Amino acid sequence: MLARMNVFVTGGAGYIGSVCVEELLNAGHEVTVFDNLSEGHRSAVDARAKFVQGCLSDAALVKQAVRAANAEAVLHFAANALVGESMTNPSKYFRNNVGSGLNLLDAAVECGVRKFVFSSTCATYGPPDRVPMTEDLPQRPINPYGESKLMFEKMLLWFEQLHKLEFIAFRYFNAAGATQNFGEHHRIETHLIPNVLKVPLGQSKQCEIYGTDYATPDGTCIRDYIHIVDLAQAHILGLAPGKRGFFNLGNGDGYSVRQVIETCEKISGKRIPAVEKPRRPGDPPKLVAAAAKAVNELGWKPKFPKLDDIVATAWAWHLAHPNGYPD
Repeated sequence: MLARMNVFVTGGAGYIGSVCVEELLNAGHEVTVFDNLSEGHRSAVDARAKFVQGCLSDAALVKQAVRAANAEAVLHFAANALVGESMTNPSKYFRNNVGSGLNLLDAAVECGVRKFVFSSTCATYGPPDRVPMTEDLPQRPINPYGESKLMFEKMLLWFEQLHKLEFIAFRYFNAAGATQNFGEHHRIETHLIPNVLKVPLGQSKQCEIYGTDYATPDGTCIRDYIHIVDLAQAHILGLAPGKRGFFNLGNGDGYSVRQVIETCEKISGKRIPAVEKPRRPGDPPKLVAAAAKAVNELGWKPKFPKLDDIVATAWAWHLAHPNGYPD
């Protein structure tokens, strides 16, 4: 059992951050959430956590907040994360994900933080040379979002070497699902499962399939989905002293877009019409993680590997919160 820690969580009002905060608190840690609420929601912050509203671009405020939290570890989720937007506004992604992130690294070093856990992405790889994808694959991102995350990974390596800031970086595949209290509500929703569930919720007439001519069994893209609670548990395991480096987080099983729609139909009990559209540029046919490193080195064991379980928790949350968070 990991000793209780003071953990500083950036982006803790967002989808992934909010569930990680909940799980950290359940595990007995003290948590301070730092979020500017541009993407997150104030009501998505667990009431047991301290909350500081602020932006990572404000270096003085970041330093003050980290020091006031007496932070021993930082979990860094705050980032812009829309691939399409990064292709039209790369400046925003490098400024926020790299430049503002550097303010957080500086604050961590100055305030004596011992551990830095970074929310990275499989987008750092670009189209993979092989599937399932292992951590030693070449990293060739094809959009500024993925490039900005890769740049931060490289910064972490230098900060560890020169400042002895131990880090762990998790490259996510597709986070999905919910807890009873916290779920997925993005102001601009680009993720497949919540968009498909809008149909049985009565908020959309149909869902969309982008590309039906891929070299996959049913012609649609295959992706690896990981339950948000399993993701959070990996971060908590990553706080342990001596655990460091880069880790993929996924289930190792892929599901096609059509399989996701069928599962959403089964769980919701309602038919979900789908409209077929052309491929989106840059969408690889198959992205599936090899997560054996996290299993073997961190002792990580996903509790919700089945798509049915992931969708069922998402559906339950959306039924209870049909309009998402109130703020």
